[in-house]
Amino acid sequence: MTAATSLGAEQAGPREIAQLVRDHWAAEALHHVRDTTFAEDAFHLQTGNAPWAMAGFRNLAIGALRLTGTTNIAARRNARRPERPLTLLGLT
Repeated sequence: MTAATSLGAEQAGPREIAQLVRDHWAAEALHHVRDTTFAEDAFHLQTGNAPWAMAGFRNLAIGALRLTGTTNIAARRNARRPERPLTLLGLT
């Protein structure tokens, strides 16, 4: 694997670079789940704090599904049941 960084060798060694790469792909994995399940990239709400609030709600839904042992969050069955995370949290 190849990675580019503006950090010099004195700022970050191989372990630090590897951690930065892992952190980056963890964030990308979460975004992939949010986009696949909730079509986040197609959602064009751009007013005030709404984008951050919606991302928070999506993260809450993903977290609730993970707490129940769901391994394929992006599965269509979860996308078709928007009430499922609320049910998992005991809010319905």
